[in-house]
Amino acid sequence: MTRDERITFDAGQCGGRPCVRGMRIRVADVLEMLAQGVSEAIVLADFPDLEQDDIRACLHFAAQRSNIARLAA
Repeated sequence: MTRDERITFDAGQCGGRPCVRGMRIRVADVLEMLAQGVSEAIVLADFPDLEQDDIRACLHFAAQRSNIARLAA
């Protein structure tokens, strides 16, 4: 499974927000924990179904989203 395949979207789950591998673990929740200084080990302990590659996929997803060019009108 590639990094991009780990991030899923389902309109019927979590309001269509990006999640990890179809689970109800939102990318935003993982990123928020990391931003608050929570270690990867604790994130993985809090979400037993989460894998280290999932955390990397969340970070990669955020990096891609921050690089979207916007045109000023």
